[in-house]
Amino acid sequence: MDSVDKIFEPEKYTYSQYKLWEGDWELIKGYPYAMSPSPKREHQKFSVKFSRAVGNLLEESKKNCNCEVYYELDWIISEDTVVCPDVMIVCGKFEEEFLTFPPTLILEISSHSTRMKDRNTKFNLYEMCGVKYYIISDTEKKSVEVFELFDNKYRQTTSTDFILTQHCTLHMNVFNLWD
Repeated sequence: MDSVDKIFEPEKYTYSQYKLWEGDWELIKGYPYAMSPSPKREHQKFSVKFSRAVGNLLEESKKNCNCEVYYELDWIISEDTVVCPDVMIVCGKFEEEFLTFPPTLILEISSHSTRMKDRNTKFNLYEMCGVKYYIISDTEKKSVEVFELFDNKYRQTTSTDFILTQHCTLHMNVFNLWD
């Protein structure tokens, strides 16, 4: 890399620096992504509807499920990668302030400004990290796509069953949540 390339290379950051920032950010491979302005009304409505539906189903299955739903919680993947998915389902023992292992399911609610990151950067990141289910909902198209991890690759599915653990399956038609 010559000196001209070095001048135009964006600065990379670490989790230690990220913790000091004000506002809402994500850090992916050392590169910062601003998370403002706050999500629009349609985004909020879908997120609440999804979270409420999942929360109710998990509450009904409390005896069999050791899973919780979290809204906009940091997932610290590595020293240079921290994401804040719209909604996550986390199964198993989780006692830290922030998540440090892959959640079982992630919902990202996509808009015009986040579509490329959600469909490319985050899609590949979540797939690589082993997130079993990745749901992308589009606020403009009022659509839902579900991807399930098979052999370390996401495959789109129309299933309404989410096998979170050996003893916990959620039966939820996410495709009707925009209705």
